[in-house]
Amino acid sequence: MATLQELLAQKASLEKQIAETQREERANAIAKVKSIMSEHGLTLADLSQRATPARSSGSEGGAPRKVAAKYRNGDTGETWSGRGLQPKWLKAALAEGKQLSDFAI
Repeated sequence: MATLQELLAQKASLEKQIAETQREERANAIAKVKSIMSEHGLTLADLSQRATPARSSGSEGGAPRKVAAKYRNGDTGETWSGRGLQPKWLKAALAEGKQLSDFAI
């Protein structure tokens, strides 16, 4: 069994090897990125630009449009667009026997 001093020496040696390997891998990654940038004619400014959205949201600037409300709670004024999960107020009213059409705007 190794002594505490031997184990600490092994630990220090491993930490030194880890740090050196991290530096080498980082340098290799930087070299790869520079190579790809050069190959495609990219600059740092190109990297800082926002990516174009993959899917059009239907409005200019890529910002999603707000959907108009289709249902309103007459007591509180809360609304629901009819998309996604039903709000609690609507679920409760439907459970009491009211119809969805009762809340249509």
